[in-house]
Amino acid sequence: MSLKTRLTAGAVALTAATVLTALVLLIGMAQVGVRMQAALQAEARMARYSTLSTQVSTFLVVATEAVQRGLSPETRADRLDPVAAGIRETFAALNGDLEQAVSDAERLDLDTQSRFGTQSLLLARMAASVDQTMRGLGRDMDPISLRAWVDSFASRFDPLLNEAVNTEVLFRRETLAGIETLRARLTWIAVGLAALSVAMAVAFYAGLIQPQFRRLDLLRDAARRIGAQDFALSLPDTRADEIGRLYRETDAAARLLADRQAEVAADRAHLNEIIEARTEALSAANARLSEIDESRRRLFADISHELRTPLTVILMEAQLGRQVVPGARDVFDTIETRAARLNRRIDDLLRVARSDSGVLALSPEAVPLGVLLAEAAEEVSAECASAGVALTVDAVDGTVTADRNWLRQVLVGLIRNALRHARDGGAVTVAAEPDGMLSVTDNGPGIPAAAQERLFDRFTQGTPNRAGFGLGLALAKWVIEEHGGSVAIESPVAEPIGDAPGTKVVLRLPADPR
Repeated sequence: MSLKTRLTAGAVALTAATVLTALVLLIGMAQVGVRMQAALQAEARMARYSTLSTQVSTFLVVATEAVQRGLSPETRADRLDPVAAGIRETFAALNGDLEQAVSDAERLDLDTQSRFGTQSLLLARMAASVDQTMRGLGRDMDPISLRAWVDSFASRFDPLLNEAVNTEVLFRRETLAGIETLRARLTWIAVGLAALSVAMAVAFYAGLIQPQFRRLDLLRDAARRIGAQDFALSLPDTRADEIGRLYRETDAAARLLADRQAEVAADRAHLNEIIEARTEALSAANARLSEIDESRRRLFADISHELRTPLTVILMEAQLGRQVVPGARDVFDTIETRAARLNRRIDDLLRVARSDSGVLALSPEAVPLGVLLAEAAEEVSAECASAGVALTVDAVDGTVTADRNWLRQVLVGLIRNALRHARDGGAVTVAAEPDGMLSVTDNGPGIPAAAQERLFDRFTQGTPNRAGFGLGLALAKWVIEEHGGSVAIESPVAEPIGDAPGTKVVLRLPADPR
């Protein structure tokens, strides 16, 4: 039998015992109520009999006085009628009480019903005696005959009234005795049922509940051992109920966890071996990358040094040539300009190499905004012309404190980005404001809002510039923030320079206080 069935059967038995106790008490209380009601009714009837006795005494006094005074029949009737009317009302009330008592006595024994019937007969005889006396006193007779009527009434009525009262007293006494007997009987029944309920509860707990608690304690200890990763369990093989099935499932789970623990330990050992091997390989690769990076930096430095020497000679020769051959001044100016631009390219190359090392060396100075924008525009003018893009420079008088070469390089990189991604718009505007804000605006297709958040991440834009080394937005953001400024993207542009949405890159730098 399953545990659920046994628990249900025990609960049903305890419930049945409780319901039986309640029913017995309910029936007993109902019987007590019936008897209490009968006792109260007897008290009420005895009170009415007392009233009747008083009324009859009054009747005798009035009748005796009327006879002694020799009043006429009409006068005697006038004095006796009100008293007789009260007696008749009391008889009517008593008859009503007896009828109700007879109706209630149907739930009692036959003897009680018979007794109430006798009471009805006594009332009828007393009422007849009153009526007979009233008729006799209404006749025109001598005082001796009238007194005989009064004495005859008194001798007949008093025994009947006493018998009726004694009957009610006896009935009330028997009713109260029955209540006491019923109370004692109910007390013993309640004690017996309570003892039976306690015995059933003790048997239910000792025979069913307590053994299950012991089994659950074993299961709890097993769960704690599993939580402590101790899977060597051996739960007893008990009866095939719900807890027994749970025992078997717990044992099976512990065995599976033990097997899994062994597999995990083996996998962890293998993983540690792989991690050690990969760590050694990464360390070796990192060492090689460090060597390669160092070699690259040396290469940049060597190339820059090797290029600077002939460039210095070219610049000096161009200056001498311009002085010696005045007619070729324009040619030597061009040579000097191109050499100076190439020299800046070498500076850019070295700066990019230094920035890759994670250290940005700045040389802040007061930079005129107009001159800065003119240099950036001159550097990309050929590229703009080749792409068919009109480059507009909108500069104002103003100065910022910044590294001139780095800032120029950032602007050149932003213009090249615009040429590369928005050349179909045909226009790019570079602007500056006195408060240190620089901007590069194009009239291209714009940038989706979802993509704008990733524009400043490294390697987001991987297309190389067509000319020069250029700067990605990530490097531009780094350079500007190292200057204490900020970079922002606006797309679509609030005030576009064409029909397309366009993109605007805004650089904010601290203004020069002078």
